[in-house]
Amino acid sequence: VGLNKRSFLIYKFRTMVPNADKMLPELEMLNEVAGPVFKIKNDPRMTPIGRLLRASSIDELPQLFNVLKGDMSLVGPRPHALAHDAYYGSRIVNYNRRFAVRPGITGWAQVNGARGATPGLADMQARIDLDAWYVEHAGLGLDLLILARTPLEVLRQRNAA
Repeated sequence: VGLNKRSFLIYKFRTMVPNADKMLPELEMLNEVAGPVFKIKNDPRMTPIGRLLRASSIDELPQLFNVLKGDMSLVGPRPHALAHDAYYGSRIVNYNRRFAVRPGITGWAQVNGARGATPGLADMQARIDLDAWYVEHAGLGLDLLILARTPLEVLRQRNAA
C-alpha cells in the first residue's frame, strides 16, 4: 500500500522458499505478538541466496521499476504487506501517517537502524515513529542525506534480515 492507501504491485527478487506463507503458523510463536510474521532473525523460510540478497539489500533493486511507474519514491517509509498494514494499523496510533507520502526503497527508519526483524509491537512502533518523523520533515535535503547514508547502512548490515 502506498500514497493515500493506494495498493500497488511491488517488485522484488524472491528470497523465501515457495509457500513460505504456509509456514507462518509455526513461526508465529517466535514473535512476541500474535499476528502476521514480518521478518524474524535467522528466518528459516529464506533461501541461501535469499539471505545474501537481503543482507546486501539487492532484493530491493527491482523496486526501481516501481519508482519509474510512480508507485514508489527513492526515499520514503518502506512499504509493508497488506496483512501487516491491517494488523499494525489498528494497533499503532500514528501508523497511517506513512501513507501521506510515497513509500520508498530506503527511508529514515532504515538509516537509523530500524530495518530487519520486528519481533514485537514496540519494535514496529519505533520504526513507525521514525517514518512519521520523516513524513513531517520530508524535503530534498533530508532525502539526499538518507540517500547518502543508505550505502553505509547496507555495508554495516545493522539489523539486516
